[in-house]
Amino acid sequence: MSYIEITGARENNLKNVSLKIPKRQITVFTGVSGSGKSSLVFDTIAAESQRQLNETFTAFVRNRLPRYGRPDADALENLSPAVVVGQRRLGGNSRSTVGTITDVYALLRLLYSRVGRPHAGFSNAFSFNDPAGMCPECEGVGKKIALDLDRALDRSRALNEGAILLPNFGVGTWYWKTYALSGLFDNDKPLRDYTGAEWELLLRGRGPDVRFETKGGPVHQKFEGLLDKFDRLYIKRDIDTMSNREALFRFVSDEVCPLCAGARLNQAALSSKIGGRSIAELAAMEIRLLVDVVAEITEPVAATMVEALLDRLRHLISIGLGYLTLNRETSTLSGGESQRVKLVRHLGSSLADMTYVFDEPTVGLHPRDVSRMNDLLRELRDKGNTVLVVEHDRDVIAIADHVVDVGPGAGGDGGEIVYEGDVSGLYRAAGLTGGHLRRDPPVKRDFREPTGWLTVAGATAHNLKDVTVSFPTGVLTVVTGVAGSGKSTLVGEVFLARYPQSVAVDQSGVSTSIRSSPATYTGLMDDVRRLFAKACGVSPSLFSFNSAGACPRCQGLGLIYTDLAFMEGVTSVCEACEGRRFREEVLAHRLRGRSVHEVLEMTVGEAAGFFTEPRPLRTLRALEEVGLGYLTLGQPLSTLSGGECQRIKLAAELRKKGGVYVMDEPTTGLHMADVEHLIAVMDKLVDGGNTVIVIEHDLDVVKSADWVIDLGPDGGDLGGSVVFEGTPERLLRARDSLTAEHLRRDLARRPQGEVPAAGSPRPDDGRAPLSRSTSSRRRAAGPGRSSAPSHG
Repeated sequence: MSYIEITGARENNLKNVSLKIPKRQITVFTGVSGSGKSSLVFDTIAAESQRQLNETFTAFVRNRLPRYGRPDADALENLSPAVVVGQRRLGGNSRSTVGTITDVYALLRLLYSRVGRPHAGFSNAFSFNDPAGMCPECEGVGKKIALDLDRALDRSRALNEGAILLPNFGVGTWYWKTYALSGLFDNDKPLRDYTGAEWELLLRGRGPDVRFETKGGPVHQKFEGLLDKFDRLYIKRDIDTMSNREALFRFVSDEVCPLCAGARLNQAALSSKIGGRSIAELAAMEIRLLVDVVAEITEPVAATMVEALLDRLRHLISIGLGYLTLNRETSTLSGGESQRVKLVRHLGSSLADMTYVFDEPTVGLHPRDVSRMNDLLRELRDKGNTVLVVEHDRDVIAIADHVVDVGPGAGGDGGEIVYEGDVSGLYRAAGLTGGHLRRDPPVKRDFREPTGWLTVAGATAHNLKDVTVSFPTGVLTVVTGVAGSGKSTLVGEVFLARYPQSVAVDQSGVSTSIRSSPATYTGLMDDVRRLFAKACGVSPSLFSFNSAGACPRCQGLGLIYTDLAFMEGVTSVCEACEGRRFREEVLAHRLRGRSVHEVLEMTVGEAAGFFTEPRPLRTLRALEEVGLGYLTLGQPLSTLSGGECQRIKLAAELRKKGGVYVMDEPTTGLHMADVEHLIAVMDKLVDGGNTVIVIEHDLDVVKSADWVIDLGPDGGDLGGSVVFEGTPERLLRARDSLTAEHLRRDLARRPQGEVPAAGSPRPDDGRAPLSRSTSSRRRAAGPGRSSAPSHG
C-alpha cells in the first residue's frame, strides 16, 4: 500500500504533525471545531497538491490560476492531483442554473437539436445564454427587471434639489452632471412640471456631448436618457451580482417575461418538442420525475445522449437532490446542496488516482440521505481514488477505511494527532471523539410546558401545501424533515415574515476578510476603542487599524504582500509595526497597563478576566457560551473553520435580547462534543424565558427537543406537509415519518451505554455529562388541548 506522507506540518495551530495517509482509501478526519482538521487537510495537503499542479503550467497560465502559498511543513510526499469539493455556495448570476452547472442542460440541448421537432437548429439554438436561443424580450433571464420611476424619482423636486433618488445619481455626482450640465433642462424646475417632450428626453433621450471640467482638464460624456443609462449600468450587467444590489433593488420591479412566460428561450426553441414537451418544460420538472420522461425517449439516434443524461440525473437523485429542477438558479442553493451538485460533476469522470477532498459532505442532509452520500464516497474510492473527508457524522465515520482524530482540544489546545487507525480502534481510543462515539444520548423524557403558541396559517410558499402549524413558546422546538421537504420555507420565510421580531441565525456567511476578527464582527472592538479613548483622552478612531491608528506602511494589515509578477507572491510581516497593525504612538496608549495590540492578542477567556465593564463582558461571555473561549480577539476570521464562523455569528446574536430565536442548522461544522455544548446553550436560552426554534437534522438535537415538527413525507412535490407534531418520545411511534424511522434505527444500534464489541470500558474523557435543565419539567401539550396532533 502507498501513502501520502506528511512531515512536520505546522500550518495554523498544527504542532509539527507527521503522519501517513493510505492512498486509494477513504480517510475521515475528526476532531472538535478548531482542532486543526481543516489546517491539515485543506491548508496543507490540498493546498500543496494544487500549488505543485499549478507549477506545471506556464507563467502566463499560472498568472490566471488561483494562487496557493507553500504550506508550513518540512515535507509532503506522494501527493496526487487534488479536487476540493467544499461547502462554498455556488453563487453565480441569474444565468447559472442547476442544469448549466452540471452540464445536464448541455446534454438536453444536444438531444433537442437532434430529435426535437420541428427542427430549431444546433444545440446553441436551445441555450438561453446564446443570442441564437435566448428570448429577445428578456434576453434569456426569464423576467423583466425595470426601473420603477415612482421609486427612482421625486417629482416634487428639481434636478438641483436631488430629484433623482438612485444610488450614485445624487446632486454633484458624475451621473447627475450628465443631466444638470447638459443644457437640456431647467435644473430648478420640478419634474412634475416637465412637458411630454422633456420627460421623453430625460428618460429616453439622446443628446449632444456633455462637457465636464475636472482636475485633469475637460471631459466629454455622451448624454443618455435615465432609463437607458440604468439598463446599461445595472440591468444588462446583472444587478444580482453587484455589491450595492440591496440598495438598487429598492428602485426596480420585476415580472415574468410576457413573451416567453419565464421559459427564457425564443419561440423557435420552445416550439421544438420531444414527446409533446419542450426543453423548457423538461427543465422545469423535478429531477426525480424527469428521469422517467428521459428514459421514455427511444429514438436510435438519441441512445448515447439518453444514457449520459440518465447517468447524471440518477446521480443527482442518489445524493438526495431529486427535488431540484434543472432551471433552479444556483444562487438559491444552500451550501450543502452546492457541495452535492459539485460532486455530480466528478462522478462521471474517468480520471483515476486523484485525491478528492470533502468538507463535511453531509451538511444539510437528513439521515436518510447520508447513506446515499456514503455510497458515492465508496464509488469514488473504488475507481482508484484517494478520498479525504472532514466529517463529524457517525455514519460517515463508520465507513472509513482509516481515521485520523485531531485534537485533543481546539485552537492552542489542538493541532496534534490524537488517534490514527481503523474505526473499531477509534471506539476504544481516549479523547472526545472516541468518548462521544461510545455515548448514545437517549430521547428526552421530560419536557418543558409551552407558555403560548405562535401560529402560521395557510402557508403555500414554494412546495408548502396549505400548512397550518403552531410553534410553542418558551420551549425548544426542532423542525426537521428530509432535504427539500419545506423546512426552510416554513421557518426561514413564512414564520419570520409573520413574526419579524424574531432573531434569525441563518447560514449566510460571515465576512472572512483579513480585516475581520471576532472583536470587529461581534462589535466588541467598538467597546474597546471607546474604553481606550476615554482612558487616554484621545479620539476612538485612533484605536482602529482600519482608520486613523493604522500603520502607514501596511495600512493596518500587519502584513506586506509583494507581487512578483509571474512568480508566486510573497507575504511578509510588516517591518514598521512588526505585525502589530498600529502606529507606534497608538501602541504607547495604555488601558490598565495593556496596549490595544496586547488586548487583541488576548484569548476570549483572558479578555473576560481583563474587562470589568458590562458591555464587553456580555459579548465575551456569549463567545464563551458557544465554546469559543480559546480564540484571540484579533484573529482574522479568514483563519477560522466553518464551525467557528457559525458559532461566532450565534454569539453575536446572543448579545441581543431575542425573545424568539430561529436557528438554521446550527450544528453545521460541529463535533459531537460541540453539539452537546450547543444544546446546553439552547437550553440556557429557553430557561431564560426565550423561545428557540431550530431547523436541524442532527438526531442528538432532535432527541433533546421539547417539541418536534416533522415535514415531508419526502422532498419537492412529495413534501410540504406536516407529518408529525409532538414530543420526541411520541415521534418514536410515528409510522409515516422518515425522521422517526432513523431515530428508531439510531437508538437500536446498541443498548444505551453499551460499548461496541470491539471496544473496552470508556475511559474518562475529561468532560462531565451536561445535565438537562430542571425548569418546567412537565409534558408539553398542544394549543388548547391535552395532546398535540400526530400525523403518523
